[in-house]
Amino acid sequence: MSGDSLRKNKIIELGFTGMTAEGSAVGRYEGEAVFVPLGAPGDRARVRVVKAARSHAFGRLEELLDPAPCRVEPDCPVYAQCGGCCFRHISYEAELAAKAQRVRDALERVGGFSGLKMREILPAPSREGYRNKALLPIGRSADGQPMLGFYARHSHRIVPCGSCRLHPPEFTLAAEAVLRWIKESGESIYDESAHTGRLRRLYLRKAEATGQVMVCLVVKGGAPRCQQELVEALRRQVPGLAGVALNFNNDRTNVALGPRCRTLWGQGLIRDRLCGLEFDVSPLSFYQVNRTQAERLYGIAADYAGLKGSGLLLDLYCGTGTIGLSMARQAERLIGVEVVPQAVEDARENARRNHIENAEFLCGDAAQASQELARRGLRPTVITLDPPRKGCSPELIETAAAMAPQRIVYISCDPATLARDLKHFAQAGYVPQEAAPVDMFPGTGHVETVVCLGRELDRASRHVYLDYEPSPDTKIPHNPTYPEIKAWVMENHGLKVSSLYISQVKRKHGLPVGESYNKPKTEGAKVPQCPPEKEAAIEAALRHYGLI
Repeated sequence: MSGDSLRKNKIIELGFTGMTAEGSAVGRYEGEAVFVPLGAPGDRARVRVVKAARSHAFGRLEELLDPAPCRVEPDCPVYAQCGGCCFRHISYEAELAAKAQRVRDALERVGGFSGLKMREILPAPSREGYRNKALLPIGRSADGQPMLGFYARHSHRIVPCGSCRLHPPEFTLAAEAVLRWIKESGESIYDESAHTGRLRRLYLRKAEATGQVMVCLVVKGGAPRCQQELVEALRRQVPGLAGVALNFNNDRTNVALGPRCRTLWGQGLIRDRLCGLEFDVSPLSFYQVNRTQAERLYGIAADYAGLKGSGLLLDLYCGTGTIGLSMARQAERLIGVEVVPQAVEDARENARRNHIENAEFLCGDAAQASQELARRGLRPTVITLDPPRKGCSPELIETAAAMAPQRIVYISCDPATLARDLKHFAQAGYVPQEAAPVDMFPGTGHVETVVCLGRELDRASRHVYLDYEPSPDTKIPHNPTYPEIKAWVMENHGLKVSSLYISQVKRKHGLPVGESYNKPKTEGAKVPQCPPEKEAAIEAALRHYGLI
């Protein structure tokens, strides 16, 4: 920063040209970026600098001089304090444009895919009442009264919220009943700083297709007193109530749920329908928060997978199996892999419930399980990936590519980690063909993206042209990708070889090699040479594919 041009508390006039993923407007003052919550692209405003860094600053909106055409009046009284929604002050069209631009920017700037085809972002039918899950922290107000709400952004300060526009009305009724019960019962409320008290959170789930509702109290220690009164209050007030449960979380942690649940009344789970299948959802089950958009997202994934009733579908990070099971009847065989044991059991039960007999679910780390499947000689036709926000490990990307599927379908909730992983997949021989952003969470900064990846062939021999009609005995050479060569060597010789070693052997036999191969990363660095036993194994692979 030059001088003190953006010193703290300075008032500046600013025009906003874009938005961040967290909903802050972005403008430039003397060439430096300034981030301002509650601003909108197209606004002209007076801004107070609240924090100045070396190359950027953060500001607070002091006065709106010229409002943007996309600006709307926020329809939530706690919108500015709550950490949930960040786009309620702009139109839905502007929100969709910001999310689509975020995906495009990540693909181009992080991944380097400037020409990638991208579908228009798929809007949600409604911005209201779409969430089928809520976790509300329980606390006390400044005057000691029990309250429910949401954590303010980047803090554990609870913002009271009796009714959230993203929730169905049953959640509001349940929250009201629980608050009355807390006041009447006198049950203690958890204090995270002292690790004392009992009531930690109110956990709510609803099955959209069936209307069933589950209410679960997250508690520390044993069960609270006056349980029967709680059940009766909820049964009187909440339509569609199917079960009341407790979740026990005794740890001093920010993790919301503990490992054990107990049903107080009714069912310990609720049943929903998704993509024509039935799924039982327990308190600990993973299930998409927006069922309607999940169906549409899975439809795009199935379209990209392109299965025609045959082939092996490998579903990594499968959770309770929803993605894989929604495509199982389009494949000859489905194998799902998930690291959470309870989710694997749920997936197996979901397969049984829907009479899907061609599905197998394995419990384990996705990368390690994929390596084991590769050693067993399994070659999936399609691999689907739906990793957590941190994305895939380099080991998984290498193993998935080495299994040489026809296509890889990647579903991501974070455009930045998605773009990073796509770049690594491209280096392993699988390049993105098309991306499709889906607005799963209207009002918030989150956006899902589905990407179809296909194998990239060596441009020097992508096609074989013949000027005559070949006989059935004519062998047309197949140009294998580096992952295919690695997989063949591992399967037939039990050796792990690098792309560098393959390029060295190909170059020795006069075969085309990418320009970047066999070059040191730094000037003067020593390049390792392929050992004789690996050279012999790579030559055997090249003979197998008819290249030498």
